[in-house]
Amino acid sequence: MLGEDMPGKIERQQRDFRSTGKLKQLMADHFHELADASMTGVRKIAWCTSVGPVELLRGMGFLVYFPENHAAMLGASRMAVESIPHANAIGYSPDICSYLTSDIGSFLRKKTPLTAAYQIASVPRPDVLVFNTNQCRDVKDWFAWYAREFQAPLLGIHTHRELGDIREYQVSDIARQMEEMVPALEEVAGEKLRRDRLEEAVSLSRDTSLLWKACLEMNASFPAPWTFFDATIHMGPAVVARGTRESVGYYEALLEELQERAAAGISTVAGERHRLYWEGMPIWGKLRSLSEQFSALNASVVASTYCNSWIFDQLDPADPFESMARAYTELFIVRDEAYKEQYISRCRDFYQFDGILFHDAKTCPNNSNNRYGMPERLMKRLGIPALTINGDLNDLRCYSEEQARTNIEAFMEQLEEAT
Repeated sequence: MLGEDMPGKIERQQRDFRSTGKLKQLMADHFHELADASMTGVRKIAWCTSVGPVELLRGMGFLVYFPENHAAMLGASRMAVESIPHANAIGYSPDICSYLTSDIGSFLRKKTPLTAAYQIASVPRPDVLVFNTNQCRDVKDWFAWYAREFQAPLLGIHTHRELGDIREYQVSDIARQMEEMVPALEEVAGEKLRRDRLEEAVSLSRDTSLLWKACLEMNASFPAPWTFFDATIHMGPAVVARGTRESVGYYEALLEELQERAAAGISTVAGERHRLYWEGMPIWGKLRSLSEQFSALNASVVASTYCNSWIFDQLDPADPFESMARAYTELFIVRDEAYKEQYISRCRDFYQFDGILFHDAKTCPNNSNNRYGMPERLMKRLGIPALTINGDLNDLRCYSEEQARTNIEAFMEQLEEAT
């Protein structure tokens, strides 16, 4: 471990990152470019699910918008709770994905966090919508609503699920589905797919993924230079700017900063005593309060499956369709329980965490992995405790802050007794 190679290193706390200014500018440029294109029609706009085939869309010359990113903004700004009932009123159940209901509700009530953040009145109008069900069926239903609303074409990839070892026929099937979308995308774009532009997008996505992976792996250091809560913010470019030079430049700068912090013993958690793993979705509206609580308890959440979801190091510009298919089929969320447990066990070996936090997100069953005995099996397998936090990604009505705070305090006392 890096920390073990630096005897006598003095730990210092520093919450702010100098990369934050660069991050804010990149995100502002992203949304303003989309808003301009939506108003002027100067560029075609494709909506894409967050782990959909963005490289193909960039290869076609589209600007790309990610509704899940907008939904996360709704959660973080706490506008989601006000928006969700508007989607419920048109027939969308309060039990389905609160990204979907808060985003559609936001559109219906004509209020978006883009206004306060960037002085943008509305989400951009799509020329085409492209989904991948590797996350869940909800993304298809979500995009289908907007396709009807905007009278825009809807294209999609249907992914295999509950996978152990990935089989070649599964990869070939997804690659074929992507290739079959090309004629329809060409018709919307008004131009042919350029192989050189596709290969460049795949190459830049791979570079972004490798840099993002290196940033996350800096938390093998003792103390960890940043936390899961920091990473959920800084992963923005890995989602919205994947396949661009801007994302590569951003993560080069962030990685350099994290390396400097690790070398100097700088962390966002003072006096790190315990290292934890976050399994599941963030609770977007409570990131700050949770971060502050763990920090006050000298606990650093050093790793998560969520932030690792944007590592696509399988991408290969020499074989774009098959490598995209492999990258988007090997995701944690589509794998079986045995694979997921092995994955978390490998993370334990690498990051040396001593406890696991499972978030049971009420409206996100596909990314809540505590419901079929996994916490109990991992506690036995790894010999470390686990805690389940009940909540939701966006619907804070499903989250009791008092109960979560009490349970976290008790969990940390359990870790202290085991030390």
